[in-house]
Amino acid sequence: MTFLNKHVSYTIAGNGPALVLVHGFPMDKRVWDDFVPILANDFTVIAIDLPGFGHSQMLEIQHNMWVMADAVKAVLDEEKIQKTVLTGHSMGGYVGLAFAKSYPEKLNGLVLFHSQAGADDETAKENRNMAIETVKLNHNNFAYSFIDSLFDPEFALKYPEIVERFRAIATEQTPEAIVSALAGLRDRENQIELLAQIKIPVLFILGKSDSRMPFTKIMAQAALPHHAEMLLLADVGHMGFAEATEKTCDAVRSFCERCN
Repeated sequence: MTFLNKHVSYTIAGNGPALVLVHGFPMDKRVWDDFVPILANDFTVIAIDLPGFGHSQMLEIQHNMWVMADAVKAVLDEEKIQKTVLTGHSMGGYVGLAFAKSYPEKLNGLVLFHSQAGADDETAKENRNMAIETVKLNHNNFAYSFIDSLFDPEFALKYPEIVERFRAIATEQTPEAIVSALAGLRDRENQIELLAQIKIPVLFILGKSDSRMPFTKIMAQAALPHHAEMLLLADVGHMGFAEATEKTCDAVRSFCERCN
């Protein structure tokens, strides 16, 4: 399908209530490959490549969270889906929050999978700017080191082939997409107020070993929604769908059942 005159790639599988899966940075819809066949037994599962990533084309504007949320909405419109549960990993969670603000009537529930509602502070913004310069110099080196930082260290030592799988996905993304997404991440808005006002159920999936998204910070946010649930995983970093596939997939499945 096309969005703002550019191709957006997605897969759709299964039957039942809709479940949208939105990948994180700097990856694509393949991160959900282990989830889709399981969840498709009970749901209509849509896995989307955000603009610029995977097989989706770059847009001619900055890939901020609002624009990415609009791309998700365009996919739902294309498939004539009225309501869905949206599961967003990391950056995908930021997109999910933007979607919840722009299109609250479209959501039955929201899963923040290693994600949160705060904006970047000044230090984080400067880190994004430095990352942009690093990507411009050598995006493969950036992708390798970034992916390595996402896993629990012991898991990475035990399962190097899994880490390599996600390195490969990250290095296949274009420098232009990575830079545009980094700018969008840097400039995203604080959504704490939205989280406090949101009426739909929200599931937080957290890893105790997540160096990118400290679980103590997110636990405080989990107290804000009217209906919040939380899965806190020991010995899991920022990649719970790979580090604890069975537990996290089951958590998403059971949450979606309750939302529908």
